[in-house]
Amino acid sequence: MKQFFLSVALLSTLFFNAQEKRPDNWFNMDPTNDKMNGVSSERTYQELLKDKKSTTVIVGVIDSGVDYEHEDLKGVMWTNPKEIAANGIDDDKNGYIDDIHGWNFLGGKDGKNVDGENLEMTRLMRKMKPKFEGKAETDFKTKEDKKEFKLYQQIKEDYAKTKDKFEGAYNQYKFLYEGLTALNKNAKAQLNLEAIDPIALQKFEPKERSDKQMKMVGLAMFKGSPAKNLDESIKEIEEGYEQFKTYVECGLNMDYDPRSIIGDDYNNPYDKNYGNPDCKGPNSFHGTHVAGIIGASRKNGIGMDGVAADVQIMAIRCVPAGDERDKDVANAIRYAVDNGATIVNMSFGKKYSWDKKVVDDAVKYAESKGVLLMHAAGNDHTDIDEVVHYPCKKYENGDMASNFMDVGALNWQPGDKIVATFSNYGKKTVDIFAPGVDIYSTVPEGGYKDASGTSMATPVACGVAAVLKSYYPTLTPQQLKKILIKSSIKTYKSEKVIKPGSTTETIKFDKLGKNGGIVNLFEAVKMAEKFTKTKT
Repeated sequence: MKQFFLSVALLSTLFFNAQEKRPDNWFNMDPTNDKMNGVSSERTYQELLKDKKSTTVIVGVIDSGVDYEHEDLKGVMWTNPKEIAANGIDDDKNGYIDDIHGWNFLGGKDGKNVDGENLEMTRLMRKMKPKFEGKAETDFKTKEDKKEFKLYQQIKEDYAKTKDKFEGAYNQYKFLYEGLTALNKNAKAQLNLEAIDPIALQKFEPKERSDKQMKMVGLAMFKGSPAKNLDESIKEIEEGYEQFKTYVECGLNMDYDPRSIIGDDYNNPYDKNYGNPDCKGPNSFHGTHVAGIIGASRKNGIGMDGVAADVQIMAIRCVPAGDERDKDVANAIRYAVDNGATIVNMSFGKKYSWDKKVVDDAVKYAESKGVLLMHAAGNDHTDIDEVVHYPCKKYENGDMASNFMDVGALNWQPGDKIVATFSNYGKKTVDIFAPGVDIYSTVPEGGYKDASGTSMATPVACGVAAVLKSYYPTLTPQQLKKILIKSSIKTYKSEKVIKPGSTTETIKFDKLGKNGGIVNLFEAVKMAEKFTKTKT
């Protein structure tokens, strides 16, 4: 599942005070000079990297797709040098025809694409229900069957709770969307206006009972939203409405299974030659936003600046509106590795795994080839030491992947609010924290927008890693990881911060992650410089 927090945040803030203004570029700013919790990208380029040479680094973005024609991304997209566009031939013999900017593991050879998908718990319910429903543990004799039965009981309970939660959220959004749409239409007609702003809404005299209720809702929303009129408010709500509609109609619907669109042998986890070259896909908001954070063209006078200045973005689509499939994740990692990526961003995750072994094998493959994997910690304000967030750095045999990092999210607000309220955490699991709230970045069709999540924090940290790899190309994934962690800013390490998921409970920052550190490019470059000099 894309670790995207927009709709949840919107639902919780509709009727409350609007957030304070912060610079769009805050994640690139410096804690000391700018008094912002950014990673010091601008300061680093000006003071430490001004006269240094860089080498281009390929970063694989495994996500929902990337709008490779975006004005701020088209100049930094990876282009397969051995492939001829649209000739229907696998020119480089890598098994993927016309993979110019990447590959789409969620598409069929006929060009069709999967958009909405099941959650993993839904797929597991569909698989396990015939065997375990209506049975007791005593009906099974082997340890393996008993273990599976317990897992089924856990998934069944979780599925019911999740269904209630998502259906409740969907109904709230539907009520707001339909009610405000009707209010907007009636107010425009009565007042003969093209747009209804707060002043106009005050003047509107509703005749219907439902409009009277929605007028109060609309006025309350204007107090807590930057929207200038009801059209903008409705557009904000529509995003959450459509997202939760997808969860209800696709994510939790056991009668829905879109895999036939792809046409692969799903029972063979190591089957890899499927998909199509449409690495943008039908809904690339998430992946395009992630790509911009990592490497949107710097100093071109438009839009925004990514963290890394000398990167190529390889777009690999395998994350739908729902939960990604382990087979697709494994193949996406292998594709990135085999086609030259040295760093891979993975802003997705889920609570259950269908086939952990196939993903573990892909992570080990990346480890053997010197590729760093950066993974979002997740947005459920959950301790992922206790509740596993897949994919994870811990292999089935208990060993830890040395090339795998989990990233938590930071707020731009200082003091005890510095940790994003949604961010997952884990003293043993989360390696680093990075900016992840109100991150302004690229979105499809040439747009720019704020979004929040560990999905946004991970590409910030990934961009920092890419800069290090660009200027110090001999660094291994293990060395990159070590430098990112050791050079992280420890200002808040012993400070008490508001615990994610709470409004009042506080906890020491270093209890939320391994090192109590905030990733910082300025400090990381200084350490990389010393590190490489001592190694030569």
